[in-house]
Amino acid sequence: MGKTRSELREKIMVILYQIDIYHERNLPYEIDEVIKDNIDIDNEFVKSIVYGVVTYKDELDALANSLMKDWTIDRIDKSGAAILRMALYELKYTDTPEVVVINEAIELSKKYSDEPVRKIINAVLDKYIKG
Repeated sequence: MGKTRSELREKIMVILYQIDIYHERNLPYEIDEVIKDNIDIDNEFVKSIVYGVVTYKDELDALANSLMKDWTIDRIDKSGAAILRMALYELKYTDTPEVVVINEAIELSKKYSDEPVRKIINAVLDKYIKG
């Protein structure tokens, strides 16, 4: 049985988290290998979001930073940053409905982030959709 989009987003968050760690520690990695280590099926949704976030990371970080007050994305925990980047990418570059993206991001942040980070994620996404 295939995974739901919610389950896939959780896998994407873990993959982005791992890539962030590899990058921070200057460790070599192949994106496709990190994906394969985390999900046992070839999935276009996962690949498109992971590659999209990695490709546009600097732009997504600048966007997130522009929507935060007295914070920057590099100050929040890595799982929270992964959730925020993934959500901003989906809002900006895919046709996933805004309500779905925000709900998924909030649910992931409830599971993986503390309350201040959840509030930041919620506030940034709210500001983004309100333009």
